[in-house]
Amino acid sequence: MIPSQGTAESIGILERTARRAGTLSDDFSMRHAACITPLGAAPHPMVDFNLIADLGIDDTDVDALLRGSDGETVTDESLETLLASDIQQVARGRILKGRVAGRAGDDVIVDVGLKSEGLIHKGEFDDLDALQPGDEIEVLLEEFDDGSGVIKLSKRKADRIRGWERVLESKSEGDIVEGRGMRKIKGGILVDIGVPVFLPASQIDVRRPGDVSEFIGRTIRAEILKIDEERRNIVISRRRVLERERSEAKDKILGALEEGQFVTGVVTNIADFGAFIDLGGIDGLLHITDMSWGRVSHPSEICKPGDELEVKVLRIDLEKEKIALGLKQKEPSPWDDIEQRFPIGNRITGKVVSLVSYGSFIELQEGIEGLVHVSEMSWTRRINHPNEIVSVGDEIEVVVLDINRDKQEISLGLKQTELNPWELVAERYPTGTVVGGTVRNLTNYGAFIEIEPGIDGLLHVSDMSWTEKISHANEKYKKGDPVECVVLEIDQEKQRVGLGVKQLAEDPWVAAIPDAYHPGMVVHGTVTKITNFGVFVELETGLEGLLHISELSDEKVDDPQDIVKPGQNVDVKILRVDTDERKIGLSLKRAQWGDAARAGDDEVESSDSSKPMPTRGGMDDHGAMGTDKIEL
Repeated sequence: MIPSQGTAESIGILERTARRAGTLSDDFSMRHAACITPLGAAPHPMVDFNLIADLGIDDTDVDALLRGSDGETVTDESLETLLASDIQQVARGRILKGRVAGRAGDDVIVDVGLKSEGLIHKGEFDDLDALQPGDEIEVLLEEFDDGSGVIKLSKRKADRIRGWERVLESKSEGDIVEGRGMRKIKGGILVDIGVPVFLPASQIDVRRPGDVSEFIGRTIRAEILKIDEERRNIVISRRRVLERERSEAKDKILGALEEGQFVTGVVTNIADFGAFIDLGGIDGLLHITDMSWGRVSHPSEICKPGDELEVKVLRIDLEKEKIALGLKQKEPSPWDDIEQRFPIGNRITGKVVSLVSYGSFIELQEGIEGLVHVSEMSWTRRINHPNEIVSVGDEIEVVVLDINRDKQEISLGLKQTELNPWELVAERYPTGTVVGGTVRNLTNYGAFIEIEPGIDGLLHVSDMSWTEKISHANEKYKKGDPVECVVLEIDQEKQRVGLGVKQLAEDPWVAAIPDAYHPGMVVHGTVTKITNFGVFVELETGLEGLLHISELSDEKVDDPQDIVKPGQNVDVKILRVDTDERKIGLSLKRAQWGDAARAGDDEVESSDSSKPMPTRGGMDDHGAMGTDKIEL
């Protein structure tokens, strides 16, 4: 065949159109140049139809393209129109139908009707064993020639495109979908619902899981949150489905549950104070104290997440939607007959299981513990912490002191297993016995004297001296001082011994003081203490009298320090000696009145008889005397 000018133009159009479609190699012009006769030249060889067939166009179409249906030359416009549909069908990125031709190593051979067959790696097939020759599949054309003369195809990409189209056609935001967890990615996992979609970690469960890998390979039911058609991205939420289902189930469960009912649930979470149990739509709390009648240090000793437990419904709070559960209540309480098994007063052997600052817990049997308070550990020793007496793991003998079944408490005693030394104190130290001891402690009300190891007596400040006014025990003693005293009283029930020092000597107020000091006498003394109501004057060691503010001067005195100072020596007149109240009343102004006072008159009248004189020798009921004396 000798091509005409129109034929040459048609071949050029074929070349340009094929190049735009990507179906023609770069050396097409060189390979086909000899097939075309230039205008006005001598005849050339016939057109190479085998080469033109490489374009994938039917012979009839080629003939029509070259000659035209009426034998006339075909124009560029008509040729491109004829080529458009056929060339685009095999353009890159198009999905083609092909047939499985066989296997070649790790590849599947697929015939898509082009110049050669394509290869697809076996990894793109979900069920390779079920694939048979002749099976029709859809593939994506990626390359006509990958450099080795093989057409590059992809089934996986074709499936994803078709899957995406199906999803867009059938699903919308808010719809429920199911898929299989594929793999973990940043921020969540990919789920295959026909196309890979994103499931954020925060949307996997009601509580964010510690490791999202556990959902890989699992079938996941979720709700579509967002569809981005432009980016071909879908975000789903399993959490929203669970919350909706749990909300529906929660209302149903709360209406059906009753206190005392036994139910089965799954442990969802463990905390220090207990375990949360999923009852099928609502969680209940199994507190650590309701896990076992015995001691439980941590809930993980009893259960772990995922465990299925049968528990008893203890309490239901419909308003707060809280359910309290119990596991130990499935068994009879060991406290039901506690009094019969552990009668008060009985001795029993137990094991030290815990020490606290206030005592030691003793396990008497599984589920039954009692407390030995520090005050019940020794009759005589002062226990600051129970580890001074016992250690965890020790087997000790104790005595049952008290039982409170309602509070599930047992009071135990350790010292009661030994003889109470206080029962012998009254025999060893009868009232009036003179004993020696050591000052162990000092307070404002007295000194504690250890008369034997573990036995202390109290020496009250009022029993330290017959005449001195002692405000604090440290005015007379210091710790470690040896002291000789007399036993005044013993209170065996309260475990107290009363001691006295002044009782070792005769009471001077009986005879010595009344014989030595008489009303009307002027005596010499030293100011020891000044108060707002008067001045105390030491007449001799251990003996003081009160110089009332009204007896300081004939003039009105607002501040006693305006008249006298501490340590000042003064001459005062004795107004009254009260042996019952153990007080001596003094007067400074009367001692200064003159000869009458020095003559020793029992009562000296003021030169100004109009001034009221104090009665009882200056010791009226003004509340000044004796207020510093503290009685036990």
